[in-house]
Formats: sequence, structure tokens, C-alpha cells
Amino acid sequence: MYLNDFLDSLTIERKLSVNTRKSYENDLNKYISYMKKNGITSVHEIEEEDIEKYIKYLKNENMSPKTISHNITCIKEYHKYLIKINVLKKDSSENILSPKQKKTLPKVLTISEIDKLLDIQLITPFDYRNKAMIELMYASGLRVSELINLEINDININNATVRCVAKGNKERIIPLGDISLKYVELYIKEYRNSMLKGYHCDKLFLNNHGKAMTRQGFFKILKKIAIEKDIKTDFSPHTLRHSFATHLLEYGADLRSIQELLGHSDISTTQVYTHISNNKIRKEYDEYHPRSK
Repeated sequence: MYLNDFLDSLTIERKLSVNTRKSYENDLNKYISYMKKNGITSVHEIEEEDIEKYIKYLKNENMSPKTISHNITCIKEYHKYLIKINVLKKDSSENILSPKQKKTLPKVLTISEIDKLLDIQLITPFDYRNKAMIELMYASGLRVSELINLEINDININNATVRCVAKGNKERIIPLGDISLKYVELYIKEYRNSMLKGYHCDKLFLNNHGKAMTRQGFFKILKKIAIEKDIKTDFSPHTLRHSFATHLLEYGADLRSIQELLGHSDISTTQVYTHISNNKIRKEYDEYHPRSK
């Protein structure tokens, strides 16, 4: 059903990452498979009613509104592509609406929780690697995909910066503080080579087998440390990015500067952190102002 053609076109046009392309592919394979199971073997046979039935099926599978919205986005773009290449004349997905999503603020660790997370006992090369990864992520606000895709040459020790290639091949240079730079440099100079175990790997951070660190591998490390440090807040690697932005804002950083550091193309994406900061201000006001009660 022209799926590979669509994915190739989208990858070139939007410079999709491997993970984003895979996400589109998985969602659309599920969509096409559902249609085939229901006797629809050609895209020409898909009607609006069929798509609505598919959305109902996703809801019955207990998918979150966010996941369903992503599925709908994939379906809409797929149908638009089929019209663009003259396979279809009408867009059956045109009137399909995404479910309303409950807006939730991102989770953020407190500074004391960050301190606990970074208080790693340094014994093995893996400890130094873990310390360098977490220090770097909190110091730079990198996405986990950006962190694991860093190469050694992306770290400039002399200038105290990290070069990051973000979504859509957009490059940004992020300054690093003395503490994060110290542990990243220590990891590179003293421990990284001993972890290669005969392999060649350009990625900065290696797993226990001498190959490139994965998202799942980093998450496991983070979760293990959090349990050891008795950090109760349920969080993911992305929480470090949220904490980076929120703490900068709380200490007086300009919103535009935070936008640049995070690599947000639209400042409205960054503005969510003002709500987190405002909530904290309100809580402290209620707690400490003598006439707030």
C-alpha cells in the first residue's frame, strides 16, 4: 500500500531520525494490518467510517489519547501523500479529529534529588561513565537520543562546549559547566578506551560490552541509581531535560536562552516551564506569606 514509498519521501523531506521513521512505520503497519483483517486490501477501499472504526479499536486497546493522536497524524500524512502521488482522489482521513488530551506539566526533580542522583560512588570505569553521562545530561539539557548519539569529537574540552545534532539535522552548541566537563574529560581520557574491548566505536558513551550506549541501556542505569538513592519521584531520562530547563528558569535565566539551549524551534514549547516555575512560586507564597491563608 505504498508504505515504503511514503516513509522514504517523509524521511528525505523532513530529515527524520531512525526512531521517528520507525514510529511512523509501526503505527501505519498496524493500521494497514487492521484494514486487511477487516477485508480491505487496497487504499482505494478505505472510507472515513473505516478509519473511525480503527480509532475506536485503538481506544478499546486502552491506548492513551497522546498515542492515538500520533496514530491519527501518521494516517493523515499517509493519505495526503497518496493524494499527492495521484493514487487517491479523495482524503478519507480529512475529517478525522484527534482526541482531546489532558495537559499535564512535565515532571521535574528537585535540586536535592539531582544532588542525590549525581552522588555516585566512583569505583569502576562504568561508575565514571554513568557519572559523566548524567552530569552531561543535566548540564546541557540534551534529549536522551542526542546524548547517546554524541561522538568524542562533539566534546570540545578547550571551549567547554558540546556540539549536538538535533531533530532535522539542526546543530547547536551548548556550553558546559566545570563539573560536567571535569567528569566527561575524565571518562574520555582515563576510562573509555578500556571499555572498548577490541571494538571500534565512534560514539562517546559505551555500554558494558564496548558498543554504543542505547536509550534502553541509559534508562536502566538511571533507574538503578534512582532506586539505590531512594529517589521516590517517578522519572525518565527526559525528566533530566525538564529539570535542566526548570532550574535555569528558577535561577533567573531568560526564556529565549533556554529555548536556544533546548533546541526548541517554537518558544511556546519552552513556555511550559514557566507554568512549573509559577506553581513553585505559588506554593512558596502560600506557605510563607503571613497573610496568604
